Amino acid sequence: MSERHPNLRERRRSETRRVIQTHAVRLFTDRGYDATTVADVADAAGVSAMTVYRHFPTKEDLVLIDQPARLIAERVAGSSPAQPLVRRIGGALVDAAAVLTGERDGAAANERFLLDCLRLMIATPALRARHLDSQYALQQAIVDALGNDTTDPDAAFRAQAAASACLAAMHTALARWAEDDGRVELPALITRALAASFGDDVVAIDHDD
Repeated sequence: MSERHPNLRERRRSETRRVIQTHAVRLFTDRGYDATTVADVADAAGVSAMTVYRHFPTKEDLVLIDQPARLIAERVAGSSPAQPLVRRIGGALVDAAAVLTGERDGAAANERFLLDCLRLMIATPALRARHLDSQYALQQAIVDALGNDTTDPDAAFRAQAAASACLAAMHTALARWAEDDGRVELPALITRALAASFGDDVVAIDHDD
């Protein structure tokens, strides 16, 4: 089956979302989250406030990024069921971080954008609560991506516990990454956090500090 490519309408929608979110995060970073209104974001992006709300139903949604969740779920689903749960999930977290911050066109700008979003979520109480909701959703996406391993209650419980523990390790790595202003590669930090939590053999450490 050939891979489906987005049509023109989908590409325009994606580009509009990107422009709105880029301006929003810049304004939130420069002026402060509470001091910036949705109307300010709309003016900066050159769209109406209605357009902003069409793409981002709440102000908090402007800081959330859905791409990592998709990448993580795809990599969990593609991992070998013969591997331990923590290795499957941890490997997916490291791989997704490598894709998001790796060497490619626009990587530096994307990394800075991710750092700005992360700092905003750490520093803003309303965003911390929204981020927690997104983590629960990501945990469920990981459990769903494990597929047949979660068809009985005990297996589902083990998957939920493994996903929760791996995400806690990742959160520690993300906080350190933001604190260090991205000087240490994110995949390496996530690998170190996973190794500290579960042992060095859980995820192969291929990244240098």
